[in-house]
Amino acid sequence: MSPVPENKGRVAFVPPRYGTEIVGGSEAVMREAAHGLAQRGWDVEILTTCARDHYTWRNEYTPGMSTDDDGVVVHRFPVEGAKPSRSRARIEARIQSGASVPLADQLAWLDGLFRVPRLFHHLVVNSDRYDAVILSPYLFWTTVTGAAVVPERTIVMPCLHDEPYARLEVLKPVLSDVARLWFLSEPEHQLAHECAVLGDHLVVGAGVHVPATYDAEGFCARHGLTRPFVLFAGRRERGKGWDWLLSAFHFAVRQYRLPFDLVTIGVSPADTPADLSGRVHDLGFLDDAEVPDAFAAAAAYVQPSANESFSRTIMESWLAGTLVLAAAGSDVVRWHCERSGGGLTFTDEFELAQALTFLAAAPDDAARLAKAGREYVLANYQWPVVLDAMEASLGELLCASS
Repeated sequence: MSPVPENKGRVAFVPPRYGTEIVGGSEAVMREAAHGLAQRGWDVEILTTCARDHYTWRNEYTPGMSTDDDGVVVHRFPVEGAKPSRSRARIEARIQSGASVPLADQLAWLDGLFRVPRLFHHLVVNSDRYDAVILSPYLFWTTVTGAAVVPERTIVMPCLHDEPYARLEVLKPVLSDVARLWFLSEPEHQLAHECAVLGDHLVVGAGVHVPATYDAEGFCARHGLTRPFVLFAGRRERGKGWDWLLSAFHFAVRQYRLPFDLVTIGVSPADTPADLSGRVHDLGFLDDAEVPDAFAAAAAYVQPSANESFSRTIMESWLAGTLVLAAAGSDVVRWHCERSGGGLTFTDEFELAQALTFLAAAPDDAARLAKAGREYVLANYQWPVVLDAMEASLGELLCASS
């Protein structure tokens, strides 16, 4: 039995949702970073809500203290105020349009989605117990209010997107007033400089676990997939490009007679158009053991989202030896594709169709591109490297606070 490392300090991670069944990039990074630091000797606690669904924010988990499957302590607090409001919807529409929104309305909008006053109270009462408080993502009540409790010992992992919310006055203290910022990519870091005057910050990146094996053939057999397919993984939302992808895929297979189906895994209804019946397969939420096989079985992974701060799904695709086709409108994803040489980008449905035509005609060339992507992930985004950067930053913060 290996010795238990000495305690290096107590850290609270504060994500709005937490659990292996939660789909979301920031939630996954927070969970895996928490486990990684715990294994390295940090005393880690999770402070989160009882919500599972980010559409309703309904309380589904039992409040109170428990431990997760890896033995990390989890404190869950009930959500309050998560009810649809016409007033909040009107403010949301004004924010999305880019109109000027008074600070009072911004606060009403922030409070109107959900609040977790007992979590905030726990942080206030117990702040002296934590050497550092790590919050993510930037957009939610838990991060905005939590960042105000002990800003001198607070680290925010913003997971920032180029969207109207990023420039709201109510959210600027999350970037400006905390002790440290951890960015997941260089384009996210540059965007943050456009949105606020930043405090101490660095690009730590994010880690992706490397599967030991893949079972592409078994995955297809288990799910009855008999045709080559391209994959979409994640939240089926307009903001993640799902609606656009359905339309663009429909155009490509109809106009160019391409051989591919579209397979999607994740959460929320897929809303497949009737005239694509038989060409789109919604496999729903898969457990962690199945996800790598889905990437390995795909002919390509399609990332249509412009709202990315890291995009771990393209990393999972490259690790599986699968080509990435990505929206050029995402600075982050385009940056990864250009640095790695492992992906093709598209600006519209015609360019997506051209990329799929290339994939059908030149699978060996596609595989060579994907191999370059895998080498890029292995060189830059394995958890030991990322955890080294996080630990160094935490060590500096603890020294500054002592």
